[in-house]
Amino acid sequence: MHNHTDHHAGHNTNVTEPDHQQHQHHQGPTDHATPAAHAQHQTHDDDHAVHTHGQHAGHSTAMFKNRFWLTLALSIPVVYFSPMVGHILGYMAPMFPGSTWIPPVLGTVIFFYGGQPFLKGGWQELKTRRPGMMLLIAMAITVAFAASWVTSLGIGGFDLDFWWELALLVAIMLLGHWIEMRALGSAQGALDALAALLPDEAERVTDGGTETVPVSELREGDTVLVRSGARMPADGEIVDGAAEFDESMITGESKTVSRTPGDAVVAGTVATDNSVRVRITAVGNDTALAGIQRLVAEAQASSSKAQALADRAAAFLFYFAAGAGVITFVAWTLMGSVPEAVTRTVTVLVIACPHALGLAIPLVIAISTEQAARAGVLIKNRMALERMRTIDVVLFDKTGTLTVGEPELKDVATVPGVEEDQLLALAAAVESDSEHPVARAIVRAARERGLDIPQAGGFTSLTGRGVRATVDGRTLQVGGPALLRELGINGPAQLAEPVRQWMDRGAAVLHVLDGSRVVGAVSLEDSIRPESRQAVAALRNRGVKVAMVTGDARQVAQAVAEDLKIDEVFAEVLPADKDKKVAELQARGLKVAMVGDGVNDSPALARAEVGIAIGAGTDVAMESAGVVLAGNDPRAVLSMVDLSRASYAKMWQNLVWATGYNVLAVPLAAGVLAFAGVVLSPAAGAVLMSVSTIVVALNAQLLRRVKLNPSEVR
Repeated sequence: MHNHTDHHAGHNTNVTEPDHQQHQHHQGPTDHATPAAHAQHQTHDDDHAVHTHGQHAGHSTAMFKNRFWLTLALSIPVVYFSPMVGHILGYMAPMFPGSTWIPPVLGTVIFFYGGQPFLKGGWQELKTRRPGMMLLIAMAITVAFAASWVTSLGIGGFDLDFWWELALLVAIMLLGHWIEMRALGSAQGALDALAALLPDEAERVTDGGTETVPVSELREGDTVLVRSGARMPADGEIVDGAAEFDESMITGESKTVSRTPGDAVVAGTVATDNSVRVRITAVGNDTALAGIQRLVAEAQASSSKAQALADRAAAFLFYFAAGAGVITFVAWTLMGSVPEAVTRTVTVLVIACPHALGLAIPLVIAISTEQAARAGVLIKNRMALERMRTIDVVLFDKTGTLTVGEPELKDVATVPGVEEDQLLALAAAVESDSEHPVARAIVRAARERGLDIPQAGGFTSLTGRGVRATVDGRTLQVGGPALLRELGINGPAQLAEPVRQWMDRGAAVLHVLDGSRVVGAVSLEDSIRPESRQAVAALRNRGVKVAMVTGDARQVAQAVAEDLKIDEVFAEVLPADKDKKVAELQARGLKVAMVGDGVNDSPALARAEVGIAIGAGTDVAMESAGVVLAGNDPRAVLSMVDLSRASYAKMWQNLVWATGYNVLAVPLAAGVLAFAGVVLSPAAGAVLMSVSTIVVALNAQLLRRVKLNPSEVR
C-alpha cells in the first residue's frame, strides 16, 4: 500500500494543486455494514413498497397483486355462470341446486375483498372533495353490486344482472393498479439504502482496551477504533493514526483521501489501509449522512405532488357520469317510467368507469418499462415518463458520468537527455506492484506503448508524498508537489511551462526523481467518455440545454465543459449543495433532469423533475432516481427523451379513446336517442366497454416499435 498524496488532500486551498493531485492507494470500499443492515435494505423490494401519497396511500404493491389473483380466480365462475354472458355468447351454463347463487355469492366476496382498496380510496377522495379514479371505480362497483342483488332477489322485476361486469371490473382495475405501482419508485428504499451504509456496532476505546457497543450507544466525545476496511459509525475527528479514506459514498469521487490527526471524517466512509482512533463529534440525526437522508426525504416528498393524467381524466368522468346519472333518472321519471329510469341510470353509472381508463396509462407504462429495460434503462417512477419530454436542461454530474472516473495518462515531459518512453518505463517500474488507479494508469500507458518495463525492488510507500523503489541499482521516486517540498527540490526550468499548463487545466502532476534529480513529469486526467460528446450534441440538437455540476476545481470543470461544449458549469460545489443547484435552475423556470451516480447526488436526483442514476453508482443514488441507466452510456438519456415523447403520445391516445367512448356511450345508455329507437342496453354497454379495453391494449403495443438503442442516437 502506498500514497502519492499532496498534504493538502481533502482541504486544498491552492487551486493550482486541485483534488486530482491526490494519488493514494485505494483497494475499493469494503462494506462492513452488518448483515442485518443489508437485510433491511434487500428485503425492501418492489413488491413490498408502501406508498404514502395519492390514490395508493397505505397500499402496497403486494396487496394489489394478491387481491388481483384471488379476484381473478373468483371471477371465472362468476362470468361462466352469468345468464347475461351465456346469452351473449350463446351457451347454457349447467344447472344444479344452488348454481344460480354462484355469481351473487362470489360476486359479493369480490366486491368486499377485491373492491376494498377502491371503496376506501373512493371514500377518502369523497371526504377530501377531490374525486379521481378511486371514486369513479367505487361508484361503478357499488351501483353494480346493489343493482345485481336487487335483480338476484327478484325485487322490482329489474334485469340488471351485473355480477360478471362487477367481477371483471374489479379484477381489471386491480391489475391496472398492480402494474402501475410496480412502475413507481419508493422514497423509503433510498432511505434504507442510506441507513445500510452504517455499521450496527462500533469499537469504543476504554481504559482497558476496546469494547464492542451498538452504534446507538455512542455519544459525542467517545473515542472509537476504526480498523482497516471498516466504516465510520458516526462523524468524528481523527486523534491517532492516519489512513486513506474512501469517501465516494459522500463525494461521489472514486479516489481515496488522506486523513490524519485533526482531520474530520464522516459516518459511512471507509478507512481503506490503516486503523485510526476517532473522537466522535456527531451521532444519530446530527451526522452528515442523516442530513443527506433528510434532503432525500424532503426532495422526494416535494416531487410527489404531480397528478397523473388518468386521475385528471377520472375526475372529469366522475362529474360527467354523476351529472348524466342524475339527469337520466330525472328525465325518465318525469316521462312516467320509474323502472326505466332506474335501469337507464344504473347502466350509465356502471359503464361510466371503463376498463380502458384503468389500463390506459398502466399498460403504456408497463410496455415502456419493458422496452426501456431492453435498452439498459430502468424506469422506476411513472411520472418520469410524462416529465422527460418537457425537460429544458439536463444537469450531469461530471465524475463517473460524463467522465470515466479513473485517471488516464495524458502527457509526459522530460529533461534533456531523457527520452519520454524511457521516463514512462521507469515510472511504470516503480508503480508496477501497486493496484492504485493512478499507478494502473501509468503501467497501462507504458504497456500500450509496448515499452519494456524493468524489474523494481525495495518498494517503499511514502505516506502522503509518493513511492520509492530501486530499478537497476538506482533509487527512483515518483510523487506529487508534496514530495518535492519535503525534499527541498525545485522542478527544473525545462519542466516549468508544461507543468504549469497541466495544472491550469486541473491535471494531476507526478514528478519522477532519479536520486535527488527530477528527470521528468507526467500528467494524469480523468478521461471523458467517448459517448459523452455525442450525448451532449444530441441533447442540444433537440433544444435541450446541458449543464454540469462537480466538486472539482473550476479549471478542471471548465476544461471538460469546453471539450464537450456544455452550456453551463457549476464547479467547486460541496456535496450538500448539488441539491441547491437543481433548485437554482428550477427557480429560473427550467425543468431539470439530473444525471448522477453518488450518494451526494441523491438529494439532487430526487429534487429534479427527472432523476437519472448511472447504474454503476451507489444503491441509494439508484433508489432516489426515477430512472436508472444500467450501463454508463450517457446517450441513454436521449433514449429516455424519445421514449417519453412516444409513451406520452400513447397515453393521450388511450385516454382520448377511453374518455371519448364514455362521452358517446353514456348519453346512449341514458337513452337520448330512445325516441329514434336507439337504446344502449346494459349488456351491450358492458360488451362495448370490453371492446374499448382491447383497443387500448392494442394501441399500447405499438410502443414496441420505438427504437431505443443508445448507439443509434443522433
